[in-house]
Amino acid sequence: MAVSSTPIGLTRAAHVGISVSDLDVSIAFYKALTGTDPVVADETMNSVPFGGSQGLPTAKLRYATFNLDNVGIDLIQFQEPVGQRTNGVANRPGSMHLCFKVDDFDAVHRRMKDAGYDFLGDDYTFLAGEVTPEAALGTKVAYFNDPDGTNLEIIQPEGGFAN
Repeated sequence: MAVSSTPIGLTRAAHVGISVSDLDVSIAFYKALTGTDPVVADETMNSVPFGGSQGLPTAKLRYATFNLDNVGIDLIQFQEPVGQRTNGVANRPGSMHLCFKVDDFDAVHRRMKDAGYDFLGDDYTFLAGEVTPEAALGTKVAYFNDPDGTNLEIIQPEGGFAN
């Protein structure tokens, strides 16, 4: 696909949409993770034109929305057509992750471990010689998955990673 270099100017995110296999399980997971209730808990949509807008023959779905301070999370369970799990490993082109910014990484990471969250590996602090800009040194990260394998991250950013 050839894309023009003409600037479009998209600078604000409204939400991230996450396809899930079981809306109820995912609502419980994200409710515990964020400490918030969904603003929309179990709504439905059934539309051939909406499906077509996504390159699907139809879109019969259930969804829920969590509004965080700076972005929404839409959880979407497609009932028709039912999709297959992507198993989005971090290094696969097209995979992505949702990152949650925290102020006290060590406390949040410990609470999550105590609550039973399985991290993909050890937590990590960026060191000299491994990342640029140098101002990003000290950034702490840890990665985990939601019930469907969506890549998630917690971060306490420093310098070049702080916004």
